[in-house]
Parts: sequence; C-alpha cells; structure tokens
Amino acid sequence: MDGGTALARVTQGGERSFTKEIQKLTLGKGEEFHGEGILAVTKALLQSGVSYVGGYPGAPMSHLIDVLADASDEILEPMGITYEQSASEAGAASLLSASVHYPLRGAVTWKSVVGTNVASDALSNLASTGVKGGSLIILGDDYGEGSSIMQERTYTFAMKSSIPLMDPRYDMERMVDLTEHCFEISEASNMPVFLNMRIRACHLTGSFITKDNKIAEFNANNPIPEQIYDVSKIVLPPASYQHEIAKFEERLPAAAKYAQENNINEVFPGAGGRLGIITQGGTYTVVMRALQRLGAADAFGNSDIPVYCMNMVYPLVTDEIVNFMNDKDSVLIVEEGNPNYIETQIAEIAHRKQLDCRVHGKDMLPMAGEYVSNVVREGVAQYLAEEGPEDIGKTALDKNTVIQAKTQQAQSYLPGPMPPRPPSFCTGCPERPIMAALKLLMKERGKFHISMDIGCNLFGSLPPFNVGNTVLGYGLSLASSGAIGPALDQPNVAVMGDGGFWHNGFTSGVVNTRWNKYDSVLVILDNGYAAATGQHKVPSTGATPRGMASLLSIEDALKGVGVKWIKHVNSYSLEATIDVLREAMNARGDGLRVVISNNECMLARQRREKPAKAAALKAGQRVAHEKFGVDEEVCTGDHSCMRLSGCPSLTLKQSADPLKATPVAHVDETCVACGNCGEVAHAAQLCPSFYKAEAIQNAGVLRQFSSAINRSLLSMMGAK
Repeated sequence: MDGGTALARVTQGGERSFTKEIQKLTLGKGEEFHGEGILAVTKALLQSGVSYVGGYPGAPMSHLIDVLADASDEILEPMGITYEQSASEAGAASLLSASVHYPLRGAVTWKSVVGTNVASDALSNLASTGVKGGSLIILGDDYGEGSSIMQERTYTFAMKSSIPLMDPRYDMERMVDLTEHCFEISEASNMPVFLNMRIRACHLTGSFITKDNKIAEFNANNPIPEQIYDVSKIVLPPASYQHEIAKFEERLPAAAKYAQENNINEVFPGAGGRLGIITQGGTYTVVMRALQRLGAADAFGNSDIPVYCMNMVYPLVTDEIVNFMNDKDSVLIVEEGNPNYIETQIAEIAHRKQLDCRVHGKDMLPMAGEYVSNVVREGVAQYLAEEGPEDIGKTALDKNTVIQAKTQQAQSYLPGPMPPRPPSFCTGCPERPIMAALKLLMKERGKFHISMDIGCNLFGSLPPFNVGNTVLGYGLSLASSGAIGPALDQPNVAVMGDGGFWHNGFTSGVVNTRWNKYDSVLVILDNGYAAATGQHKVPSTGATPRGMASLLSIEDALKGVGVKWIKHVNSYSLEATIDVLREAMNARGDGLRVVISNNECMLARQRREKPAKAAALKAGQRVAHEKFGVDEEVCTGDHSCMRLSGCPSLTLKQSADPLKATPVAHVDETCVACGNCGEVAHAAQLCPSFYKAEAIQNAGVLRQFSSAINRSLLSMMGAK
C-alpha cells in the first residue's frame, strides 16, 4: 500500500473523539469530576506533576493512551509533558530511565502480565538501579472471566524485582488519592511502583473533588540545567550487588514505612470480635457484598467482622498485620489467584511473631480463578460457620442455603446450558476471508500447521475456521514456527497482524527466519491499526497517535533485510487470495515468502463512511447502500456458506416455503456488503443463492426513470 492510501486512513475523519474526556482533565481546585476510573487516574497523573507519560495500548488501559494522545496539544504541551505511544511495552518501560538520575516524575502503562513480560528486561534493570524521581507503572489487570490472556498475576514480578505493588479499593476518591501517593512511595523508597488497575476499577464510574493540575519544576519547557553522571547507578558489579542489598535493607522498608505513616492500607473495625478478614483492595467490595448477603454487614459497608484492606499488597506492612491479628482467634485471607503469596507471607508472620491466630485462605476459597461474588460468598460462609460465634455462623449458613436454592431454581427454568459463543471477527472484517482461504487451501492440499499471533487474527483458530494450531506471543508467530516446519516437512506458515509485525514480528520473526534460512510463508494482515486494542495507530498507519503524518512501510522493512518474495492480495477477492497462498506454499527453496493483505479494518472504515453518508443524505445528495442477500428459493439449507464464513450477519431464518423443513440462510441488516459470503460460496462451489442489492437514496431523475421502467417490465413478466 502506498503512503498516500495509508495516510488517507487517518485523515478522512471518522476517528473517535475524546473531547469530553479531555475537558475533564482541565478541571481545577474544588471542582467535581465525574467519569470512569481510568480517566480519574489520568487526571491524578496531571495533579501529581508528571514530566512525561507513555505506554503501549491494551485493554483495559487503552483509554488512558487514547485520551492523552488527543490531549497533547491542549494540555500536555503547555505543561511541558512529553507524551509517547511506545512501539512496545519495553519501549514504554525504558522511558522511566529519565527518573533514574533526575527529579522527574513519570508514568507509563500497558496491559497486565503480558506487557510486563515484554518490559521485563528494562524493569529488572530499573528496579536494580532505583529511581530518584517518582516512577509509576499503571497495569491494566486482566485476570478472570473478562480476560483475553493467560491467567497469571503481577504479584510474582513485584516480588521478584522488589517493586511495590498497589491494588486499590474500588472507590473513585481513594483511587485518585492512592495514585498520587504512588509517586511519594516511589520517591521515598527510590523504587518504581506498580499500580494494578483491575477491569472493574478502570470502568467503574464515580466522582471526586479535583485539584489544580501541577506543572513539574523540570519539564520539556523548562529543561534540567545539566546531565548527571553516577557510576553507582549502572547495573554492573559491584554496584549491582549493592543494589540487591539496598532493596531489602532500605527500599522496601521505606515503602512499608510510608504506607504505615500515611494510612495507605485501611482497617474497618466493624463490630469487633475474634474473627477477621484480610483482603486485597481489589477484592474488598466483593468481600463486603458476601458479608452483606450472609447477614454480617449492611449495604453501607458496616460489618460485624473486622476487615483489613490492603491497598498496598507488596511489601506487606508487618506491624499492621500483627496489630490486626493480635486479638483474633482466626483470620480469612481473601487472595485472588495463585500462588497464594500473601497468605503464605501472613502465615509466616504469624508463626515468626508467635501469634495465637489461625490463618485460613485457600483451604476455604479456590486456588485459581476470579473471586466473583458467589465464589467469595461460599468461602466466607464456610469460614463464619467454622470459626464464628454460633449466631453469626448459623445465620450465614442459612442465608447461603437460601441463595443456593434460589440459584438452582432459576437455573431449572433453562432447558439446558447456553450454547457456546466463541469470539469472532467483526462483520466485514478483511481478515475473515484470509481464514476461509487457508481452510479451502487445506481442503485442496491437506492440513498444514499454522502458527497464529496475538490479535484479531487469533479468532481464526476458533470455529468455523479452526486453522490456527499454536500461539505464543505478540509478534512471535513466525519465530514460533521455526522448529515445526522441519519436523513436519512442510513450509513454516505463520499469520500476524501489522501491530504484531512492528511490535516484535520483524526482529524476532523475519530477521530470525532470514538468518536461519527457514522455508517459511508469512501472511501479514495489514488492516491499518492495532485493531484488537481499539483501533490504535501503528507505524504503518500513516500518522502518529497525535495526528502527525508519519509512515513506515512494511514492504520496505522486509526488502531492507533481503526478502524478495513479497505479494499483495485483496483478501475480499477470495479466489485470487487462494492462488497467491498456493503459489507461496509451492515456492519451496525461495526463502521467506510474504503475503500482505492491505484491506483496512472494517470498524475504522465504517467510522469514516457512516458519518459521511449521513451528511450527504442530509444535504440531499445521492447515497447508495449495498447489501448482500440470499434467495430463499435457491438456498438448499445446506449451510456450508456459514461453515466457511462465520460472519455475524449471515444467520438463519425459517423458510416461507412449506416444503422446506430446514431453515434457510439469511443476511440480516448488519451486513456491510464486503462480499465475503458470496465469494466463499463461489470459491467453494456452493449453491448460487447469494445476490447483491443496491438501495439508492436521493436518486437522480434518470435513475428514477430507469427504475420505473425496470419495475414495469418485471411486473409485466410476473403477470405472464
């Protein structure tokens, strides 16, 4: 795709607007903010006096990146704040080096453990050398039923690198306050700090009273007078040995001391008693909901059971834990995920301090999985029944039994379990026909192994395509196929998006394949954006997140490392796509063969075209709407078209023909006329039941006259 076409993607309008969100970031002292949690945290960054911000987009943190990109001209530049949407999480983490020597506060963000894994090299070095200016890493935690990634916890990394970890309670004012405290903790301990923002914390709505945005003493508009050189900050022996000692003798104790002196963690004494619950800040609300439903708390958080809520979950504040457990017979640790690091540490504290207090946790709650309401309620009910006074325990058991009975009764009305709904490509997605082409090619030449990548393309591994065999990481599909091809005596076949290509695929995949001379086929889905994270720009989109024209060419990058076999396809032309893929598979001995599909993300395209059509229609201009349909009389009811398409707009309906017992295919109103269903039917030699229709609004006189003649002729033919 040439630069002009790529740039057209981002200059024709239809982009998402964050005007309302940006205005909330300008609120001053004493005004009321109302909005989502992640936007409130963004406001907290500005109130904390940051000098730079950056990150790599990924749910549920992408909103922070989006808003700051749009706010660059109006807010960030006047405040001297440097903004960057980094090429990867490693690049984002590397920004924090600005705080190693200098009193600069900075914040970066990315998606949970997958992003932290990518950034681990930079973070390990940063955690060793330490920081002078407050450094905050905001993690979009993606654990549990709403997750799209493997189930791991950030806690492991926090312990490994001795990085303080915050897990804030779901309260808007408290989250903002804790975000500002994170910079103070960082500067008190000379360590970067993790702020773990769970999905529900990011998307909760609430309000708080704002402060004025704070301009940092040193920033892009007021540079630091001179550079600083300090060899003790270089992570090489003997300095690295001193860094390790400092972590445990100075830095972590300083973080714990700050937390204790500033009431970062919270004790809710309730009605007192010999029981207690210790919980992470992020699970506090579900614990209170469980206690309420079991009759041990009211709807306002007033509890019969004392609760110790840890908003800083690493390092633990030993004195606070001892004080909480001193007068308790037992405590229940509500720690989501595994391994149970917090429970293990608290049990060790109880043993070392010789506390006569039993520690429960994973013996009453599941070892793995998200702690949703019913899961925590079951565990708390068991704890109250076994450890609590007779009246509290009996009430909890009785109420839990009633809830279980009502749940079973509600489930009994369902005839069976709900059918599975695997995630799939959007209607009209240009990646869908690539998967259909690969499936049809397998029918022709037998099955072959396909290494998939992170992103929308991964849906090809699911029904109805089932063409992806493995996935190991963002941009790693080609690299992960290295040992597979020789073992199966077939070309390595890999699929990745343009986002994955620029993130890691070029160096770890293309360069590695060229260097090792693998017999490989790479399919690059260049749809113009990192579509899976919400239409974020990538280097080949044609512009930066701030809107400045900038184009890096995928093809030029490939040619730069010697790739000669490069062909472009229009994925909506299914037969032509199959021909090119077949040619690539057959060209063994030609090194790396790359097939590039250049069709734009359909969501981005619709965001441009729908407003343009609406404006044209309002102005009285001619507007044409295309749509595909299925001729009921021709449709056989075989439904092979669905098994090769999977488009959400292609569904079933009962036939009007009484002689047809089975439902017929039907294209609903969500069709965007991409043509894939018809192409699939033709390429697979299925029934010719698909047709293309065009509806025209504000048609001209000649078109209306032509239409009238056509209708008259059809009417006459029908009469005969």
